[in-house]
Amino acid sequence: MVEIIHTATLLHDDVVDESELRRGRQTANVAFGNAASVLVGDFLHSRAFQMMVAAGNPAAMRVLAEATSLIAEGEVLQLAHCHDSNVDEERYLQVIRYKTAKLFEAAARLGAVLGGGDDALESALGTYGGYLGTAFQIVDDMLDFSGDETEVGKRLGDDLAEGKPTLPLIYVLRHATPEQAAVVRQAIEQDGRALFPEVLAAVRASGALQRAQRLAERQVESAKEAIGALPDTKYKEALLEFALFAVQRTY
Repeated sequence: MVEIIHTATLLHDDVVDESELRRGRQTANVAFGNAASVLVGDFLHSRAFQMMVAAGNPAAMRVLAEATSLIAEGEVLQLAHCHDSNVDEERYLQVIRYKTAKLFEAAARLGAVLGGGDDALESALGTYGGYLGTAFQIVDDMLDFSGDETEVGKRLGDDLAEGKPTLPLIYVLRHATPEQAAVVRQAIEQDGRALFPEVLAAVRASGALQRAQRLAERQVESAKEAIGALPDTKYKEALLEFALFAVQRTY
């Protein structure tokens, strides 16, 4: 049980994922099966709420409850978009805002709440976290086509194999040649793994990765602006360094 919990903690979002690796580790559902992974996920979820109640901080519970609800909605939205080649940039970003960005926002807000900060500080940190999470996820999706498998810790093309219309693919569909777009459309709608070499070539040749990188960098600039009024301390410096890491990372 302890081993399952440890693995599920690291890989909790893989219980419906066909991938075998996540960040270089075997996914919980591959190692222990879907049933055990889902049950442990339920346990961790309920245990987290027990800990929230024990902390006795209503503001913290509000932040976490709102985040949990929206992240679940984002998961459903992402499932609805799988194998849909008509997803545009705004719908893609909506999923990110509901999932990764909301998680980062909640974590940043909690720093202000638990540290006794005022509403202005909570808002500034929350805005920072939202933009940072968006940039982080965009780069994550780029690494599915630009990363080194040894560094990334998973097979390249896993998102495509699941039919996820990520930003590099959306850019190919909108800005590449008709031939490149047709290959990507077929891969999203049907068999992404089989067509991965052709899709990879289209993504890299079309400038899609560069376009996605520019959007991620704009998100990071907005994150930095959100905390611009904070005092110049080592903590602010750490947040700025984290923002830079989000768009420069290779894993």
